[in-house]
Amino acid sequence: MDLVPALEEPLKQPLKSVLGPATAKVMAEHLGLHSVGDLLHHYPRRYEERGQLTHLADLPMDEHVTVVAMVADARLHTFASSKAPRGKGQRLEVTITDGSGRLQLVFFGNGVHKPHKELLPGTRAMFAGKVSVFNRRLQLAHPAYELLRGDDPDESVESWAGALIPLYPATAKLESWKIGKAVQTVLPSAQEALDPLPPTLRDGRGLLPLPEALLKIHRPHTKADIAAARDRLKWDEAFVLQVALARRRHADAQLPAVSRRPSPDGLLTAFDERLPFTLTDGQQKVSKEIFDDLATEHPMHRLLQGEVGSGKTMVALRAMLAVVDAGGQAAMLAPTEVLAQQHHRSITEMMGELAEGGMLGGADHATKVVLLTGSMGTAARRQAMLDLVTGDAGIVIGTHALIEDKVQFHDLGLVVVDEQHRFGVEQRDALRGKGKQPPHLLVMTATPIPRTVAMTVFGDLETSVLDQLPAGRSPIATHVVPAADKPHFLARAWERVREEVGNGHQAYVVCPRIGDEEDDPKKAKKSAEDEAEKRPPLAVLDVADQLAKGPLSGLRVEVLHGRMHPDDKDAVMRRFAAGDTDVLVATTVIEVGVNVPNATAMVIMDADRFGVSQLHQLRGRVGRGSAPGLCLLVTEMPEASAARQRLTAVASTLDGFELSRIDLEQRREGDVLGQAQSGARSSLRVLAVIEDEEIIAEAREEATTLVAGDPELTDLPGLRTALDALLDEEREQYLEKG
Repeated sequence: MDLVPALEEPLKQPLKSVLGPATAKVMAEHLGLHSVGDLLHHYPRRYEERGQLTHLADLPMDEHVTVVAMVADARLHTFASSKAPRGKGQRLEVTITDGSGRLQLVFFGNGVHKPHKELLPGTRAMFAGKVSVFNRRLQLAHPAYELLRGDDPDESVESWAGALIPLYPATAKLESWKIGKAVQTVLPSAQEALDPLPPTLRDGRGLLPLPEALLKIHRPHTKADIAAARDRLKWDEAFVLQVALARRRHADAQLPAVSRRPSPDGLLTAFDERLPFTLTDGQQKVSKEIFDDLATEHPMHRLLQGEVGSGKTMVALRAMLAVVDAGGQAAMLAPTEVLAQQHHRSITEMMGELAEGGMLGGADHATKVVLLTGSMGTAARRQAMLDLVTGDAGIVIGTHALIEDKVQFHDLGLVVVDEQHRFGVEQRDALRGKGKQPPHLLVMTATPIPRTVAMTVFGDLETSVLDQLPAGRSPIATHVVPAADKPHFLARAWERVREEVGNGHQAYVVCPRIGDEEDDPKKAKKSAEDEAEKRPPLAVLDVADQLAKGPLSGLRVEVLHGRMHPDDKDAVMRRFAAGDTDVLVATTVIEVGVNVPNATAMVIMDADRFGVSQLHQLRGRVGRGSAPGLCLLVTEMPEASAARQRLTAVASTLDGFELSRIDLEQRREGDVLGQAQSGARSSLRVLAVIEDEEIIAEAREEATTLVAGDPELTDLPGLRTALDALLDEEREQYLEKG
C-alpha cells in the first residue's frame, strides 16, 4: 500500500473547499494561489511589532500598502454637493502617525459613518490602500482598516497573539489581515508537508524540518523564529531549483553528439590568417573552451556572456567555421530580422571570399553563408532552403523562421542563439531536432549576468565570460540631462549632436514609443513617480518631426522602428551604415547587434522608462570606432527620484557586471528571472539571488552530487513532489525563458 499519495493530499486540497468560493476565487485570480500548499508558501513580506509602527516616511507611490499606525487626529468636513441628499456632502479626514511621518486618510459620502465612530485619536489599527498624492501630500483614499485591540471577544485571539504581526503581499481585493486569517485556517495542514530536503543535508546544516519552518514563518514569536524559518525555506527554493537544473544537465549529458574538430589547414585557419587584428586573450581562452566542448561526443551547452562590443560575434563565428571545417553546418538564430540581416552582413564582410562558396572568385575552402527570415521573397527563400538541404551553405543566419518544419539541414552541427532571454527552450529543442544527432549549442548574451543569476537562470548551461574590450574601442562619456530642471541642458544636447555631425560623425536618438499607436487615455493616466509620468512616453515619429523642423533642421534625419516593413528597415539601416543619414531616430530595435562605427553620439529620450541593462545595451552602439562616444540620458524625473538614481548609476560606470548588480538590487527578483509582471509569482519567494550567493552555490553542488548518484530521486518522494510543483506548466516556462 502506497502511503505517499495519502500524505500529499492535505496540501493539494483546493482552497475553495477550505476557505469558501469567494475568497478562493480572489486568491486564485489575484495572487495565483490555488491549493492549501500554495497558500502555506505565500510568506509574509515583512512583520510589524505590536509595539512599533511602520515607516510612513518611505511609502512607495501607487503601491498597495499595509501600515500599522495610530490615529492622531480626525475631522469631519461638510461641503455643498449636488449629489448628496439635502445638498450637503461629508468628508472625513483622518491623520495617522507612526513617529516617522504622517499620512492622511480620506473617507467620503456614506463611507464616513463607521470610521467616524471607530477611528478616534489614540486608536491603533492596520490600514490598507493605494498610496496617492493629493495637494502634494501622500494620502490613502477609503482605506480598509482593522482595529488592533486585544480585548475584542469576536477576534480570534490566536491571530493576534504573537507580538509580531505578519504583513502579506496583498491586493486591493484582499487585505493582508484577511490573508492572515486564511493562513490561520490552513496552518494545521503544514504538519503534513513532505520535506523536499534529504535528511542528511537538513541535519548536516542544522535546518528546521519543513512543518516547523512553515509554522514559524507565519506565526513567529520572536525574530529568531523568522530568521530560522527563512534560512530553511531559502534552502528549499535554491535546492529544488538546482535539482531541476542538474537533472536537465544530466539528461543533456546522456545525449550523443558528433564530435567536431576543425581540420588543421581548413576554413578556420584561412579565416584567422585574414584577420587584420589579433584576438584578445579573453577571446582565445573562451574559444579554447568552446573548441574543447565541440570535440566531445556529447552536445555542448555553453553560455557566452560578454560586454557590449567584447567580440562575442567573432568567437561565435570561429566556432561556426570550426564546425563547417569538420563537415557540419552551423545555424545562428537572432531575435529580430534587423539583427539577422545585420549579422549576415557583418559575417559575410568578415569572411570576404571565404563566404563565396561555389561562386566565381570564391576561395578554396569557401562555404556559402545564407540568410533566412520570414519576410524574404519566395524565390530567395526557396534557394536558401535548397542550399541548406544540399549542404552547400555551411552557415545560415536567421530568425524564428529557421525553426519551421519545412527547413531541413544536410548535417546541423552547431546552433548559436543570440540574446537568449528572447528565446525559450522549446525553440532550442525544435532546432535540436533538426540535426541527425543533437547539435552543439552556444548561447550568447550581451547582458552581463551576475554569477548567481547565471547559476539560477542558465543553470543548465556552462558559462564563459568575455570581459575584455578589443583594442580600438573608444571610451564612452555618459551624462544625465535633467530636461525639466534645466531646459538649457537639453538645448545644449542638440548642439552637441550638431557638432558631432559637423565633425563627420553620426548620431542616434532613441525613444520608448513609435507614435502610431492608438493613444489610450487610460494608459496615459497610469502614473508612477510623479507628474512627469502622467504624459505618455515620447514617440519616434513625433520627436523626429520636431527635431527635423527645429534643433536639427538641415541635417538628414530618418526613423527606424519595429513596425516598418522589413525591406524599409533594411534600407534605412543601409543608408545609416553608409553615412547617408546624419541622425537615426529609433526605438530599441537598435539595442543589440547594430554596428555603425561612425556613430559617436546617442541621445536617449525619457531614459527613465528603460531598465539599467537596456540603457547599457543601447549605449554600447556608440564609441565602436576610433572616435570617443557620447551618450546623453534625457529625463524629466526629479533629482530625488529612484529613476534619477538609476540613471546616475548608468552614467557613473561602463562596467556591465556592476550595472547588472545595481539592476538586480533595484528590481524585484522575479522580473530578473524573466517572470512576467502579471501578478504570477516568481518561484523564488525568500531567496535573493544577489544576497544568497553562497546558498545557491552550495545548493548547486549538493544537487549535482545527488542527481549523479540518483537521477530518478527514488528515495525522496518529498523532493519529487516539490519538483512537480516547480515544473508545472507556468513555472516550467518561467524556468526556461530566463
